[in-house]
Amino acid sequence: MNKVIKLFGAFLFAALVLPSCSVSPKGAYSSSTIPLAPDYSRDEYWAALPWKADAADRCPDGLTDRQAESAVDVFFLYPTRYVGDKGQNGWNAPLQDAAFNKEIQESTIQFQASIFNGVGRVFSPYYRQAHLQAYFSKDTASVRQAFELAYSDVRAAFQYYLAHYNQGRPIVIASHSQGTTHAIRLLKEFFDGQPLQEQLVAAYLVGIPVQKDAFQSIHPCQDSLDIGCVCSWRTFRRGTPPRRPEPDVLVTNPLLWNTSTAYAGRELNRGAVLRPFEKIIPNATDAQIAGPILWAKKPKFPGSFLILRKNYHAGDLNLYYINVRENVQERVRKYLATKQ
Repeated sequence: MNKVIKLFGAFLFAALVLPSCSVSPKGAYSSSTIPLAPDYSRDEYWAALPWKADAADRCPDGLTDRQAESAVDVFFLYPTRYVGDKGQNGWNAPLQDAAFNKEIQESTIQFQASIFNGVGRVFSPYYRQAHLQAYFSKDTASVRQAFELAYSDVRAAFQYYLAHYNQGRPIVIASHSQGTTHAIRLLKEFFDGQPLQEQLVAAYLVGIPVQKDAFQSIHPCQDSLDIGCVCSWRTFRRGTPPRRPEPDVLVTNPLLWNTSTAYAGRELNRGAVLRPFEKIIPNATDAQIAGPILWAKKPKFPGSFLILRKNYHAGDLNLYYINVRENVQERVRKYLATKQ
């Protein structure tokens, strides 16, 4: 029985970034339910800092955390974890919940932010993210206020990072799901056509549609060595049709690092990281752009028959963990060589 339980837990990769159940916010958005604001001068309000012991320091077997020797910074925004459980039912996540923060560490910081510890110092702020239902609710006024509060935290964290930690270092922006919702705004406000754009190595905005023309001066990445550019994709099981036409959505193939519809076989997949975290799974799946989405065959590893869903949103980054990790390293080398 223990073997079965272990097997089951190991292969439900959706558990990496998707909460299991959701309790809708109770009533309309109200200022009386706004959680306490973060103070980013205090390390406890950061999910990842390079001088702090956190899950972004961890590595699957055979990889090395190189934050201490890096000349580059990574600003990572994690996806939605807040579903209003644990007795909470407001529109935004509280930041003083130790159990909730631990869940963020053990899921998205360990499995996603750690991708980038081989190339840069990882900074990731806890933020009062919007409830999962903000993506589905018809209460547009509450939704708008929830996302505005969440972005105000992201913005404040980034401003604090720039003022106290960056010191002119090159920056990689990385995000998933709700993190990408806020990262798009962050790039528009601080980088796009601004002096800070010169410090942008690349942006990996994954899990949320990004328009091809979302930015005035930041272009879609054209190949694996392009810099100052943006990559984006959303992963679905091969054959899944798009829910609706989205002709202007940017899709990057994370095995080819271009926007062509060419097929990339699983032999190009350097390794996925699912569960257990320590194990790298080479040749896990393939990749091919199909309109506004990325198609991937069902991940191939022992027990993958348990995966029935067609939406691989949870594995957007983890299915291509090593390819993303190595590609960031390539772009950083190109950036540093270009700026010398």
